[in-house]
Amino acid sequence: MNTINETNFKFPTQKSVYKGKVREVYNINDELLVMIASDRLSAFDVILPRQIPFKGQILNQIATKMMNDTADIVPNWLIANPDENVAIGHLCEPFKVEMVIRGYLSGHAAREYKLGKRQLCGVAMAEGLKENDKFPEPIITPSTKADNGEHDEDISREDILAKGIVSEEDYIILENYTRALFKRGTEIAAKRGLILVDTKYEFGKTKEGKIVLIDEIHTPDSSRYFYADGYQERQNNNEAQKQLSKEFVRQWLIENGFQGKENQQIPEMSDEKIIEISNRYIELYEQITGETFVKASTENVLDRIEQNVNAFLEN
Repeated sequence: MNTINETNFKFPTQKSVYKGKVREVYNINDELLVMIASDRLSAFDVILPRQIPFKGQILNQIATKMMNDTADIVPNWLIANPDENVAIGHLCEPFKVEMVIRGYLSGHAAREYKLGKRQLCGVAMAEGLKENDKFPEPIITPSTKADNGEHDEDISREDILAKGIVSEEDYIILENYTRALFKRGTEIAAKRGLILVDTKYEFGKTKEGKIVLIDEIHTPDSSRYFYADGYQERQNNNEAQKQLSKEFVRQWLIENGFQGKENQQIPEMSDEKIIEISNRYIELYEQITGETFVKASTENVLDRIEQNVNAFLEN
């Protein structure tokens, strides 16, 4: 099965290309960005050696749906989706922070809590919580936006402002947008029988200076979901929560001795494991959107993408 690992397109009036962990972003004439969702899989800020069939299509289509479902409360960069793996939008200058918001003590927050820490990014976490408990109020725990190969780092609101990474005026807008998006995402998830546990948002500024939502939103790569049914019972019984996120990949890596730390070897993924992960992503898509996933043809997939993007740019 053909997967998308890397692209090397030369679009008309293309100025540059940026290759992130999962997406490749083409600058068109300093006006538009063509964002291509590859099938690469990253965990612990490391790109894993093998790609996951249909992963890029799944992430791109969830993000598009969620952008459309939140456009009435927060403006976003998106203009069109000429291909299942492509989003085209306005060129923006990204803020160098990711706005992480957490409704529950899970994932990274839970790991820090177990170490005895009661502050995360300068935000207090109450005593007496256990893993996957709901916070009294969602907390915003930003991280720096790292370059490829580097790890994102926790950072406090105070440090962001003190270091001039974001102005206070802009940061207040980022906080308000983050809370509004998380509230809407929580409502969307609830309709699907899900709990939006935590997620991250990225923002940028258009040439006109308007702050807009960019990149992906409410996907299983950027978010963690629990199944609502049985959540409280599992908490009461100290059982693991049934998750809908990329956490299953992280857990498999941890079990096989890999957490992205120095001198750790990435475990080999069998064909069976790759197909299992692909099927889990399809399950994620269908649960999150409530729609049946339709696999795009992967025959000559790079030609397909190139033709669809060129057709859009010509018009």
